[in-house]
Amino acid sequence: MDVLRVVAAAVVDRGRLLVVSKQAAPDVFYLPGGKPEAGEEPEETLARELAEELGVTPHDLALLDHVEDVAALEGVPMRMTVFTAGVSGDPRPAAELAALGWTDGRDAYVPRLAPAVRDQVVPLLVRAGVLGGAA
Repeated sequence: MDVLRVVAAAVVDRGRLLVVSKQAAPDVFYLPGGKPEAGEEPEETLARELAEELGVTPHDLALLDHVEDVAALEGVPMRMTVFTAGVSGDPRPAAELAALGWTDGRDAYVPRLAPAVRDQVVPLLVRAGVLGGAA
């Protein structure tokens, strides 16, 4: 089985992580990002996806980690390259997105986070000291 490759942005502002849901699964929240197109570098994928989905431009990208898990929506093995990033502009859901929110890793969003975000990305950000949740 092929591994689904995804590039995502961990955008943290004032101790809260930006999360988004898709129209296909409005009750599950993910990191913004998406699948790379042929020949596209991860940073290019993020720039394209964040412009399409949120109307923002990422900046100050830094590799956080490569996360391996099962994709929440597709149910297949996934490898997600996660960058920390700032964004220029005010994020607003567009394209296939249903909603956006901000979580500190301890609030009502936690049970609704995709497993890779809840179980791997949030703890990485907490250990890095940028997110307010419990490790």
